[in-house]
Amino acid sequence: MFSYCTDPDTLDRIRWFSCYLTTGVHMNFYKSFGTVLLLLAVTAPVALAFGFIGAIAARSSILAISLLGRTYTAMVRGVPDIAYFLFFVIALDQALEWVKHRVVCPDWTEPVRQGANFLVCPAAKIPMGNAPQAIHEAYGFAIAVFTFAIVFGAFASNVLYGAMRSVPRAQLETAEAYGMTRRQSFWRILVPQMWVYALPGLSNLWMVLVKATPLLFLLGVEDIVYWARELGGTKTPRFTDYPHGDWRMWYFLGLLVFYLALTRVSEIGLERLMRRLTHGQATAGGDALRREGPA
Repeated sequence: MFSYCTDPDTLDRIRWFSCYLTTGVHMNFYKSFGTVLLLLAVTAPVALAFGFIGAIAARSSILAISLLGRTYTAMVRGVPDIAYFLFFVIALDQALEWVKHRVVCPDWTEPVRQGANFLVCPAAKIPMGNAPQAIHEAYGFAIAVFTFAIVFGAFASNVLYGAMRSVPRAQLETAEAYGMTRRQSFWRILVPQMWVYALPGLSNLWMVLVKATPLLFLLGVEDIVYWARELGGTKTPRFTDYPHGDWRMWYFLGLLVFYLALTRVSEIGLERLMRRLTHGQATAGGDALRREGPA
């Protein structure tokens, strides 16, 4: 905040806004944009890993593993995201605390489930009640990443499973005829080529993930939607040095611009990645590149 911000009532409009937009609360608002971008950067590869494992499990020749992979994909995809977020976060948090409770408090005699309350010994709380605020925020963020990864990993699993089935079977048979094992043909032939078929579906999934980030507030993370609602609401002189009317429309308009810009940058990056992957491939995208001639 600037040195002239000591008395907001004496400021002209420009200086008033310069002081208002540099308060500590607004700094938290600006940091929340980084939280959203960090969530996307961490969740995307984790969800892709979940999806890859799920796709491998679904195409396994072992029935139990195949059923497990298919069940994971069908069960998570069949539940609305909001319902899953509201249930899974509470269930996961309580499961972790229950396991820790059993380890650190073996002599605890009171029931953990007491009506609608879930009570564990103080030493079993995750994180501890006296832990720094940064620990609580990091824990909430980790739970959010894991929850998003589970949900979008199921969709990625379905996309990758279809992409694996799209790679011509004849190529795998040719690799095996040349002496490759099934594992070698999988990693050297199937996996490198499946990304060409998977990228369109994964691109759409990335866009859905971007649009789903406002659900962070359901997981207890103070994201950009939370701060836009808090800052944009009507403020009176009793509660703030910078009173104003209902400005939520302007804050949410800023979020709209942010998401449109992020979507546009994503489209450009994904288009370039698709051109790189399809170059020289016997696909519709590769044929289009050959017709265009050298770049």
